[in-house]
Amino acid sequence: MRLNRRLLLTGGSGVLGVTVLNTVTGCSGSDPAGTPSAAAPPPGLVGDWRRVDLSFVSVYLLVRGREVAVVDTGTPGSEASVEAGLKAAGLGWDSVRHVILTHQHQDHAGGLAAIAPLVGATLYAGEADVAAIDAAGETLTPLKDGDEVFGLQIIGTPGHTLGHVSIFEPGTGVLVTGDALRNQNGLEGSAPQYTADATQAAASVKKLAGLEVKAILPGHGEPLTTGAKEALQKLAASL
Repeated sequence: MRLNRRLLLTGGSGVLGVTVLNTVTGCSGSDPAGTPSAAAPPPGLVGDWRRVDLSFVSVYLLVRGREVAVVDTGTPGSEASVEAGLKAAGLGWDSVRHVILTHQHQDHAGGLAAIAPLVGATLYAGEADVAAIDAAGETLTPLKDGDEVFGLQIIGTPGHTLGHVSIFEPGTGVLVTGDALRNQNGLEGSAPQYTADATQAAASVKKLAGLEVKAILPGHGEPLTTGAKEALQKLAASL
């Protein structure tokens, strides 16, 4: 199934954007002042991935009916942007059932302390990263390679951090990679200056290349929705 990106909304000063990743033509909506529309999504968007674009890092929402899984939480103070993304889907915090962190770094896990008290959700992170994450007193469920959450396959991808995980949806081929992959200057692996173990990071890229990937949703850079598998295999072969 070929996935296309549709811009759903942009608010503020270009800091917030929510992108719908689906096969159905999307729509755009905002008031004259640029405030995101909270109208219910058009038919065909339910169950699809959505991107909350925080300019330099992304949060991803998987909406299935009235239930949502949030992957990563952005930096501290990102809760308003995530809430706007939920409202764009016609939902709110009470729809969030799962919050999955790809890793411990503040640009991905920093928003959890504010978001955790707002949701009646199970919170997850890779086993080796759990101790380093501020969950505002809430319990973090440790994840390991091969676990399943909300029908999503957890892929252990250590290297960027020792507890880094990626999330794969086998039915659609969507892969959410945190910082195991980035797409700012073409598809690349973990940024060397922020990588805990370069050998493990390279092995994780090769591991991901063995999946039937159709779309890559990275923590940094634009989603890769065409030629994802080929680009990933080319990257893996270069390591």
